[in-house]
Amino acid sequence: MRFVETVMGIPMSIDIRDEQDAAPAAERAFQVLKAADRRFSSYRPDSELSRANAAGGTAAEYSADFREVVAIGEAAGRDSGGAFRIRLDDGTWDLDGVVKGWAAARAARELAASGVRNFCLNAGGDVVAAGSPGGERPWNVGIRSPHAPSDMMAVLAVSDVGVATSGLYERGAHIVDGRDGSTPRSLLSVTVVADDLTTADVLATAVFGLGREGIDWALTAGARGVLAMDASNRLLRAGDLAFARPEHAA
Repeated sequence: MRFVETVMGIPMSIDIRDEQDAAPAAERAFQVLKAADRRFSSYRPDSELSRANAAGGTAAEYSADFREVVAIGEAAGRDSGGAFRIRLDDGTWDLDGVVKGWAAARAARELAASGVRNFCLNAGGDVVAAGSPGGERPWNVGIRSPHAPSDMMAVLAVSDVGVATSGLYERGAHIVDGRDGSTPRSLLSVTVVADDLTTADVLATAVFGLGREGIDWALTAGARGVLAMDASNRLLRAGDLAFARPEHAA
């Protein structure tokens, strides 16, 4: 069964292949995502993030969830030498690089806690693939070309991992190199496969900021594998990646 809802302004889907009534579990997972949106949306004046940015102070003054997301972002900033950042130049929090993957990983844990074993949760391109779609086959996760949304750069064969992709081709220049505030241009797309989606999401953003030097670094920071396309349309691979069909440059 496949369930789709719009959360955080983007379509999110849950494809469940277990032979059970999965609707209640899917609804609980979507509630986890919606709760994260209510807490961390910069577009909601009543969100905890908006209130924190208006009041200032430290993360210690806010909820456990807020502190957890900030801690993840701060650790990524340290580990990446500042390429990943969660503070804007005006000192306000920018937690977008953490929240979607973190929330989707939580939603996936809710599915697992409900007894769902075989599912693929897609939160706007951030994917948790668990178990199998059937017959012990891996899930196929398409990585779109940065040049055309209808073209696939590659299709990964995955199971029990998180997959996240970062690039500028959908939302424009929303990613910066936290070291100098510039818009990264050396890579067009970065996909990271990791044991959990929170790690994959943060590392994909960090590698995009770091450029080519970040690809091998990501393997030391928790990535299983990295697939990137550089500005010359060359595909760069590192780590353990399995392809459902041959990868190609767009």
